[in-house]
Amino acid sequence: MKVCAVCNSSFQPSMPLQRVCSLPCAIKSGSQKTAKIAERKRKAAIAKERRDLRSLKLSIKTLSDWRKDAQKAFNAYIRERDHDLPCISCGDFTPMTRGGDYDCGHYRSVGANPELRFEELNCHKQCKRCNRYLTGNHVNYRIGLLMRIGEEKVAWLEGNHKPMRYRIEELQAIAKAYRQKLKELKQQPVYPV
Repeated sequence: MKVCAVCNSSFQPSMPLQRVCSLPCAIKSGSQKTAKIAERKRKAAIAKERRDLRSLKLSIKTLSDWRKDAQKAFNAYIRERDHDLPCISCGDFTPMTRGGDYDCGHYRSVGANPELRFEELNCHKQCKRCNRYLTGNHVNYRIGLLMRIGEEKVAWLEGNHKPMRYRIEELQAIAKAYRQKLKELKQQPVYPV
């Protein structure tokens, strides 16, 4: 005796591999299998369409788009790295009183010094008020920078640097590296003070 795969009733099979008790159950079983196959094909087609769309989007990305991606990953890492530190310019720990969340503030601006765009010494957590509304609050930023990294490194930042022109492959590598660094930083255990 076997149990029918469709209606769960007991039956005596007439063939060795028989799974259903009657013709109506066999038709129902066949239609269920057909529906499952159609669903699998539909999901495969959707997945292929998504892959094709993703590759198309990647193929039309410009150098500027890749630069934005790399900058976004870098800024996220800097904000997480300085998570427990106050704003470098004003020393404030409460971003809500200063316009919300924190930014990744550049001491030497990206527009004036694009070669320092991804330099970790040049970037620190800064409240939005100082970074956006006080245009970087540079005098206080320099004072905070001197306390954090020292006079020698600040002098290096203020010196001349070799111009950089990033290629797409370099920007992709930078974005990948800083996403990985951010992931590792978030996985570190937090110890109470």
